[in-house]
Amino acid sequence: MAAPGYNLARFDFVSIRLAVACAQTGSLTSAARDCNLVLPAASRRIRELENALGDTLFERHSRGLVPTEAGRAFVRHGLALLQEMDNLVAELADIRQGIVRHIQLCASTASINQFLPPLLAEYAEAHPDVRVEVEEQVSEVVVTSLREGRADIGAFVEGPHTEGLEIRDFRKDQLVLILPARHRLAGRTPIPFVDTLDEQWISLNAGAAMLQKQQQAALAAGRNFKLRMQVRSFDAVGHMVASGLGIAALPKAAGLPIVKAMKLTWRPLADPWSHRQLKIGIRPDSDPAIVGLRDFLCRPSQKAKAA
Repeated sequence: MAAPGYNLARFDFVSIRLAVACAQTGSLTSAARDCNLVLPAASRRIRELENALGDTLFERHSRGLVPTEAGRAFVRHGLALLQEMDNLVAELADIRQGIVRHIQLCASTASINQFLPPLLAEYAEAHPDVRVEVEEQVSEVVVTSLREGRADIGAFVEGPHTEGLEIRDFRKDQLVLILPARHRLAGRTPIPFVDTLDEQWISLNAGAAMLQKQQQAALAAGRNFKLRMQVRSFDAVGHMVASGLGIAALPKAAGLPIVKAMKLTWRPLADPWSHRQLKIGIRPDSDPAIVGLRDFLCRPSQKAKAA
């Protein structure tokens, strides 16, 4: 809500974009050029914004502009406004091209790397009037985004609390141990996770279902989980293991191509929790388009089987 006395007529998108460009370039001249404004007009717009806000947005120095605390806050929220406007323009363009529905899908790394791409391609072919937009997150964030309305549908590994959501089974996968070639733990028989806990580990970021299971299993065994590095992607996990920085667990279907490409080795885990259930969730008030996508993703499909 705007504070009393703010003149919203001063907050046009040209001026907001100009202020953001000033912060990004540190130069009013460069920002004016980027916004197709002459320098005096750009300078006047910044002054009018500052007058409307009652705050100085930039400190002026001989070498350029530096955002104040108020300027940094304005730029942060200004970027969000500009992004929303860009999204609106893009959605209107889609409508003109016959795309009448956008669905936000938030999905875990495991579901994206193993299952979703061929399913989404098949769905897009069957429903050209629907655009499914995908955001990759760890499973905990997927469920939070779904519950808070930032996503319409979520694909995640079982584990996060899902009260108040409609949940269905999606697919299953299996975690396997990923090791450097000729590692002392290399072998073909399943190995208990507890027997790996003397090693340094590479895992995904906080909120990942895999990391939570590893931490819970170590705690249950009364052992320390030696988490050396956390990264965002399966490929990054593989690169760390290949460099000898630790060992890791990855879903088998996604991990074996990495093992082959990076000349690593793998071994099954003996623990029951290494066999995982992936889920699809929606909110109870979801409209028919979202329900239809959920039903499509949850039906059995040869195209979405993990290797």
